[in-house]
Amino acid sequence: MSNRKALCVGINEFQNHPGNALRGCVNDARQMAGVLEKYLGFSSADITLLTDAQATRAAIMAQLADMVNGARSGKYAYLVFSFSSHGTQVADRNGDEPDRYDEAFCPTDLAEKNGQWDPNHIIVDDELHELFAQVPDNVLVEVYLDTCHSGTGLKAMDLMPDRQPRYIAPPSMAACNEVLPLMARGLRRRVTEKAAKNVVLWAACRDNQTSADARIDGTYHGAFTYYWVRELAAANNKVSRSELLKKVNADLGANHYTQVAQLECPARQRGTTLG
Repeated sequence: MSNRKALCVGINEFQNHPGNALRGCVNDARQMAGVLEKYLGFSSADITLLTDAQATRAAIMAQLADMVNGARSGKYAYLVFSFSSHGTQVADRNGDEPDRYDEAFCPTDLAEKNGQWDPNHIIVDDELHELFAQVPDNVLVEVYLDTCHSGTGLKAMDLMPDRQPRYIAPPSMAACNEVLPLMARGLRRRVTEKAAKNVVLWAACRDNQTSADARIDGTYHGAFTYYWVRELAAANNKVSRSELLKKVNADLGANHYTQVAQLECPARQRGTTLG
């Protein structure tokens, strides 16, 4: 019986925000699932794939909670969570962010309430942090976020006809005014703060950048996910995480993307292969 479990999420369609549709996120989720099976020892039964209408906040959080509970009970030794969608911000409500706002990730049922994002229909970085902090130290958690984490990285190169930033601004001028003056900061990830011993985080861009939803080789993908999958496959997973990161960022730069992919993990994980 496998001791591995993965959740791959890809969202192109947003029920309450059809004008913010993306085109490459479902492809990302399917590519990630394929990589897990081909290179990382997962079977199809080990992988849950949630796309578009399936990928509500409730469904995503329920799957993650089940994975974490399985890890706590000793059922799983390796968890993978990939998420391709829009990113946004919400104002920090519990005082744990020095810059007073939280990163947030958009499920298909993203909705607003009283000029802010409805907390019942959005996923905040605090929630992921609280979940993954419960995972025992002997369980490896690998997280892939192909979303944007702020709006300050919008540049002309990312607005070419075949590229779209994976970012939705807060839903009202008041909400924008609350977070936009606070966006300049370096990379910081709530996901890994207390669970640093066993959590590996891959992010498609820096906190002050956008990630691209782009047409590449005739189909749409997240630029980060596309080049990450391509380089891992080219190396047959015989490449360390740090080398893989270098290769992906070289590909992004060579193809004129402004985003810079990030890797947060303990030093010992940087020098080893995945899995």
